[in-house]
Amino acid sequence: MKMKKQLKQLSLAMAVGLAFAGSALAQEVVKIGYSGPLSGGAAQYGKNVLMGMEMAANEINAKGLEVGGKKYKVEIVPLDDKYNPSETAINVQRLVQQHKAPVVLVPHSGGIFAVQAFNEKTDTLLLGYSSLPTLTARGNKLTVRIPPDITIYQEPFSKYEMGRFGKKAGLAPADHDYAKAWTTMFKATWEKSGGEIVSENPMSYNKSTDFYSGVSRVVQGKPDVMFIGGASEPTALVAKQARDLGFKGGFVVMDQAKLDEMAKVVGGYGPLEGSIGVMPLTEDTDPNVQAFVERFKKANTDKVPTTEISLNYSAVHATAIAMKLAGTVTDAKAIRANMDKAIKSLPKENNPNSLEGLDDKGGTLANVTVAAVENGKIKAINLRTLNGSK
Repeated sequence: MKMKKQLKQLSLAMAVGLAFAGSALAQEVVKIGYSGPLSGGAAQYGKNVLMGMEMAANEINAKGLEVGGKKYKVEIVPLDDKYNPSETAINVQRLVQQHKAPVVLVPHSGGIFAVQAFNEKTDTLLLGYSSLPTLTARGNKLTVRIPPDITIYQEPFSKYEMGRFGKKAGLAPADHDYAKAWTTMFKATWEKSGGEIVSENPMSYNKSTDFYSGVSRVVQGKPDVMFIGGASEPTALVAKQARDLGFKGGFVVMDQAKLDEMAKVVGGYGPLEGSIGVMPLTEDTDPNVQAFVERFKKANTDKVPTTEISLNYSAVHATAIAMKLAGTVTDAKAIRANMDKAIKSLPKENNPNSLEGLDDKGGTLANVTVAAVENGKIKAINLRTLNGSK
């Protein structure tokens, strides 16, 4: 009698175990690939992007993702490309062929351009984290540009700095492809606005930590304003070097660099007085932004989120929604066709940067607030208000 009872209990336990195993087997995996700098001078930048992606994947998996009647787990597959476009191309081919990733995210323009040479042929949706309008202007039908267009910053940044400091600008940006494009646009806008370029010396932000000689050449031109930018940490070192050399003017900070991360390197916002750049999330008073910041801090007690984290977080959430709307996790064309609707339907808690959808070429639209450092503190400036538009 006792033996029968034990056998009955064993059979019940096995049945329960099989049921759980069946449930686990029923959950398939959809992989989203990532190729970005995880080592070298831009490593922190690349890690920030990855952190945002992984935060979103964890939230999606906690709630569950069901597409076409099947349950899926989202897995982010990261590969280090050291900010080298040729490495990016190799990584993405590996992500597509070996890992069967239908979607890949690349956070630098050189790498994005390299992947655009083949992503349509391999039916791969490319999420590009770069503000260059040329990423989508090329007509690649399987590319989505995650951040808003770079051109929204040029004129208001120039107007602000000219009005506060003067019309002479010195250029000390990084020398990678994205920085080159930013520099070309900034120069044209500055001169069109009545300004003058008095010195110029691009530098390799990703390979150096000593910018004395390069910054000296720019400061010797006696600029009122300096244009700087690359990854946050080296950009901060360039600003610090300029101050050490006696530069008293303002900084136009390229959107890749983040003022709050720079402040950590230079000892607060004081040395960044007169800077204008993207709004640090920690300084944004919007309730949805602050809620996102608090959620992030709970999981990452030693770090604060940046826009690299928040925008790529939203991109992964939008991709999951697009998959649900499309009814597929493998058909890149169908997923891409639903990205605009997916972004527009993002819950507020998953959209701290107020993305509003996609333009007709695949670039995101947003109501952007930027930040200036005035009297050692962050001042919020809405670009649409500054430009005189609604």
